Order: sequence, then C-alpha cells, then structure tokens
Amino acid sequence: MKRILLAMMIALFAAGAAANASGTTEAKSAVVTQEQLKADEAANFESKSVGHLLVDFFKETGIYAMLNPSPDVVNGDGEKMSAFAQSWGRAIMFVIVFILFYLAIAKGFEPLLLLPIAFGGLLANIPIANMTGPEGMLGIIYNMGIANEFFPLLIFMGVGAMTDFGPLLSNPKTALLGGAAQFGIFGSLVGAAALSQYTGMVDFTLKQCSAISIIGGADGPTSIFIATALAPELLGAIAVAAYSYMALVPVIQPPIMKALTSPEERKIVMTTSRKVHKLEKLIFPLMIIMLIALLLPEAAPLMGAFAFGNFAKESGVVDRLSNEMQNSLINITTIFLGLGVGSKLQADKFLVPETLGIMIIGLLAFAAGTAAGVLMGKLMNRFSKEPINPLIGAAGVSAVPMAARVVSKVGADEKPGNILLMHAMGPNVAGVIGSAVAAGVLLSIFR
Repeated sequence: MKRILLAMMIALFAAGAAANASGTTEAKSAVVTQEQLKADEAANFESKSVGHLLVDFFKETGIYAMLNPSPDVVNGDGEKMSAFAQSWGRAIMFVIVFILFYLAIAKGFEPLLLLPIAFGGLLANIPIANMTGPEGMLGIIYNMGIANEFFPLLIFMGVGAMTDFGPLLSNPKTALLGGAAQFGIFGSLVGAAALSQYTGMVDFTLKQCSAISIIGGADGPTSIFIATALAPELLGAIAVAAYSYMALVPVIQPPIMKALTSPEERKIVMTTSRKVHKLEKLIFPLMIIMLIALLLPEAAPLMGAFAFGNFAKESGVVDRLSNEMQNSLINITTIFLGLGVGSKLQADKFLVPETLGIMIIGLLAFAAGTAAGVLMGKLMNRFSKEPINPLIGAAGVSAVPMAARVVSKVGADEKPGNILLMHAMGPNVAGVIGSAVAAGVLLSIFR
C-alpha cells in the first residue's frame, strides 16, 4: 500500500513539473512572438510627416475614388466597372436615389418598398466600401433571400393572409376581368421582343423580355421573382419600374378609364353580391393549389405561398400565425427585399439604354393591361343580365388594393354614392392570381 501511495505522489509531482515546464515554454514562446512582431513592425515602419498622412487619408476617401477611377474596381458581381460608372455614374445615381426618396416621402409613392430600395441604391454606390460584394451587407442580404427567390415568396405569403376572396367568389365572372388585364403582360412580351429586334435601341434576350413583361401586371413581388430567375442583371430597373407604376396607379389609370368609357357607363350601379360561406373561402385556396399542381407546377412557389397565407387566415384556428404573416413577417421581409433590390441600382447596371427601354415598355404594358380590363368590362356589361360597370375592369391589374380604390373613386366622382370598391376587389384579387399564373407560364417556357 505504501509503495502504491509513493508511486502516485511521484506521478503527480512529475505531471505538475511537466505542466510548469510547458507553461514556461508557452510563455517564452509568446514573448518571442510578441518581440518578433515588434521587430517586424519596426522594420516596416516608415516615418511620415503630417502632410503625408493627410494625403494618404485623402486617397482612401470616396471623393478621391470618384475623381480617380481605377481599372481594377469591380461591382458586386465581380465585373470590372467603367471609369464613368465609378465617377459621374455614381453622382447621377445619388441624384436618382434622392429623387426616389422625395417620391416616397413627399408624394407617398409606395414608400414601404420605394424607400428601402432607394436607400439600398444609395449604399450600393458608395465607393471603396464594396457593400454589394459577397461579404458586404447588401451582398449578404441579396444572396440570403433574393438570389434564391425566397423573399418574394414570403411577401406573397403575407399578401395571401391579407386577401379576402369573398368578392371574387360572390361574383366569379369578374375573374375574366383579372384575366383580361394580363394582356399587358403578354403584350409587353411581344413589344419588348419587337423593340429589341427592329429598332436596335436595346438588345433584350427572350428571357429578359419575359422578365420585363411582368411589369404590365403591376405586381412587384412577382416581377422580382421572375427577374431573379430569368434576368438578374435587370433586377434593379425592373423592380424600380414595377413599384413606380404601382405607385402611379392613381395618375395613370383614371385618364385611360375615362377615355374608354362613356359617362353613362361610369354611372352604372352594380347590385349587391351574395354572401359567401366560410367553407367556400376555405376550399378555394386548396382548389387553386390542386389546379396548379396538375396544370402549371412552375407557378407553385408563388401560388403555394399565397394560398397558404390565405388558408391560414380563413381557417380561423391559427390567428397568431396569420397575424404574424400580415404584420411582422411581411414588414421584416419588406425591409430586406428593398435593400437587396437596391443593391442592384449600381451605376454600371442602371445607367444603360436598357433601363430606359424597360421604363417605356413597362408604362405601355401597364396602360395596355388597364385598357384590356376596361374593354372586357364593356363587353361583359353588354351581354350580362346584371349591369356591370366597366370601370371595375381596370382593377384587374395586381396592384392590390390601390387599383380597386382608384376604380371606386372614379365611379364616385361620376355618380356620388356609387360604391364600387367591393365589386372591384373581385377582379383585383383575380389579377394577383393571373399575374402569378402568367409568371409560371413564362418560367415553364423560358427557364
């Protein structure tokens, strides 16, 4: 027993001695390393005057970078930027984003998305910082939820939770108005291809034409979704155009509506729709998903997110989830979506002839979609037993609920007391479904 205890004491003593030796060795090593670092720093030290320090500081400023563009500077995609994009291009983009700030704040044009998009564009054009690179803040946001098309799906989920299919189900034939308004999408597809082929002003591929055409549906999330899939290089211009025209619905639509309808048509009073049973609202999103599954799987991501949000709302048993989709989830996603889209507003991507072409095509497409919806409303009114005010056809675009409100305002201005809001919500909701289906068709053809 004594021998065992003696052996244990010797082992403990040896272990302690080894630990002390190791610690001493590590400490000596750390001292040597620190001394070596100081020696290296002293060897590389260069004495400079205060003037030289100020010059070195100035060379690291954004002013110097804009005045002295470098051929080695790259954008967030790793492509070299031109001297113009690094200098005057940045200055012009700063002016553009401040104009967007003015429109969002002073004029109230889609501020929830236009403001973060503009701020993302402001950050994207800061020299030297490289915020759009893979490791920059904007680059991380873009890769986190836009490059993989995730953020638009979350937005659609929230929109679905805020949507009421009651007006559409109470008068199903108004879905035809939402379908007619999608003429703007397919018409702009043909127009973009023709502009590219015959004018020589721009050179769009068929994929790019498809991405641009969704602007005609006035559906921002869908435009971002399909642009990311088919033409990510045009994402910034497409997103700005889509949300700009959504914001300009009260300006663009009324002249078209009045030009295509007579005062008598605008005064038509529509009858009250029937009350929709809760079970109908519960079955409808499931029916949409089954039709998508059988006929157009490419539209499943958008319509799946949209239908899930609506199904959760109409079920009545997950109010907490539905409320989060309508509020916190969609608000947080909107912030990230706007900043991520703004990262594509770099000078070398936005200040190109294609951007002007996108803005022109988008405007014409939106106007064509509005006109097609109104004309379909006139046709339906002629052959329908119950009166249909053609104005509600203008709500067939996807700008929910702004287009329906504009329709109601124009109708009330023509005949005070004529409330068209709930009647217009039918084609408005149908327009959301129609634009998602159109996006699915384009993706299935051109992806």
